[in-house]
Amino acid sequence: MQIISAEQHQRAQQLWHYSVRNMGHRWRCSAETTESVYFSSTHRLKSPTKQKSQVKKDCTNKQSVELLRRVLSQLLESLNKEIGQFAAFDLKRIQQYAVDVTLDPDTAYPELILSQDGKQVRHGDLRQNLLHNPERFDYCACVLGKEGFSSGRFYYEVQVREKTKWDLGVAQESVIRKGKIITSPKNGYWTVWLRNKIKYEACDSPPVPLSLKQAPQNVGVFVDYKAGLVSFYDVDAKSLIYSFTGQTFTEKLYPFFSPSRNYHGKNSAPLIIMPLTQLT
Repeated sequence: MQIISAEQHQRAQQLWHYSVRNMGHRWRCSAETTESVYFSSTHRLKSPTKQKSQVKKDCTNKQSVELLRRVLSQLLESLNKEIGQFAAFDLKRIQQYAVDVTLDPDTAYPELILSQDGKQVRHGDLRQNLLHNPERFDYCACVLGKEGFSSGRFYYEVQVREKTKWDLGVAQESVIRKGKIITSPKNGYWTVWLRNKIKYEACDSPPVPLSLKQAPQNVGVFVDYKAGLVSFYDVDAKSLIYSFTGQTFTEKLYPFFSPSRNYHGKNSAPLIIMPLTQLT
């Protein structure tokens, strides 16, 4: 069974956006044409007979535009359904590349608390007295996975339930870990985040606001190293959240996690790496 290539993945997205833009363009043109016909004809009309005839034409034009609007709405709904089915099929196929991810305590910000099995991370209230090392994040509440990948494909899922703020993705081995960091591809990070419980964003260049139908409870992260692809999925909705495409990777990539700060208990829930046995 072959995975859908990055080019096919990107092409599907391009076709989707093109269809929406094209439908919107045709709708605007139809509406503008109807409006133009109405006003230009009205100014030329002088006799009651011509006015009556024009009223009938205007009604017909308005009915045609309304019919076009309904047809386009149905087409858009159909396209949404097809895109959803494509994403669901895509997700099912890439889950075969699931890997066992464990958090690396040597990279963890000192205020983060990791579970004994290395599968959960949350923010604590106190800064732990940990040994200083160059791999550790010292300002931002971040941690990396132990295992790095420099070839092939890999996939993992993270539970983000009851969180109001989080970051997920991958980071290249040489990323700066001291001081404030800005997550973007040019800085070696391919991530998406949640802010204020409702604001989702892909940390691309420039950042891309994400409009999601529902708040993801479990997020899947898929990487195709050779193809330069990093994709994020809403696992429960079986829908694509965002894809970084056409990237060039030259270093090991590590799973990246930030549960963010707990904000007096408002964001105290942990990020949980889902075990392989529970992947759907």
